[in-house]
Amino acid sequence: MDLEKIQKIEGSLENLKNKKSRIYFLVQDTKGNPKAGIRHIYDIAYTLKTNGYNPIMIHEKTDYQGVASWLGEKYMELPHESIENKNLSISPEDFIIIPELYGHVMEQLKSFPCGKIVLCQAYDYMLETLSPGVTWGQFGFNKCITTSETQEKYLKDIFRGISVDIIEPLIPECFSKKDKPSKPIIAIHTREQRDTAKIIKTFYLKYPQYRWITFRDMRGINQEEFAKFIKDSFVSVWVDYESGFGTYPLESMITGTPVIGKVPAMKPEWMSENNGIWTFQFNEIVDLLASFTQNWLEDNINEELYKNMYETANKYQDITKFESSILKNFESYFEVRTQNFEDQLEKLKLTEQNA
Repeated sequence: MDLEKIQKIEGSLENLKNKKSRIYFLVQDTKGNPKAGIRHIYDIAYTLKTNGYNPIMIHEKTDYQGVASWLGEKYMELPHESIENKNLSISPEDFIIIPELYGHVMEQLKSFPCGKIVLCQAYDYMLETLSPGVTWGQFGFNKCITTSETQEKYLKDIFRGISVDIIEPLIPECFSKKDKPSKPIIAIHTREQRDTAKIIKTFYLKYPQYRWITFRDMRGINQEEFAKFIKDSFVSVWVDYESGFGTYPLESMITGTPVIGKVPAMKPEWMSENNGIWTFQFNEIVDLLASFTQNWLEDNINEELYKNMYETANKYQDITKFESSILKNFESYFEVRTQNFEDQLEKLKLTEQNA
């Protein structure tokens, strides 16, 4: 019996050392709607693939729409498998990475002996599907990847004893500094559709002199067009109470489009008083927007704002840093897992010798 176990562990070790271990990423089907959190998962998986690892994207239903329409065809070249087909083969040397919202899936994987990692990008959802008093660790998920030091601290305060690593999102190259004058367009991006409508209607009613200025709702636009519309705009508006990171303001900053936004419940570490126009009051956004509009029309925007925006956002477009962060963390996961199997193998061989 021990001889059979030894052979299995040796096979697992060989797969780990040759990067043949599968790294499963569970992804939500957004039905073709762009979502920065999904982009981040695909960016991590694509980086691993190009560096010799074996990532596989898994989704719940067979009719998964994918991300090609808004993110690009190259991402759909990654292997994809459906849970609905019930033919997933998860071995002990494999890894499975589950978003924070899928607590019920973590529970289903409780007895699986593979490496288990939570990918927590939206701290506000992490308790959504967990029963009171239940932790990720009870399902064998003792390791987590998140996107910022702010979330890392919060996670460690809530889930004592969990190991947390940081992989910051990458802002794609299509978001670049604008090379043409801005148009009288306001790009607006809110988590709740009703907030977009409320801001637009209030702005036109309170400041009818600006009715000739156009709002562009940034919802449901593919990545290339999204970047183009931000570049065309003279200001961006952002409202996301639950944001765990906030890529939209950084995308705007990189293009040279200032941001007016409400500070979310967890203030992002990149946010400072001199890189945007921030408020804690939703109802102040319209007034701030009107004031900024008047200053823009009079060519009276402080150049320091643009300088601070670039300095803040540019570091999130460093692809070398992004890839290094991914490889450093996953090399560590593979090393720890390899050591665990080697320790098991040594014990079994000693038992076999003494039998």
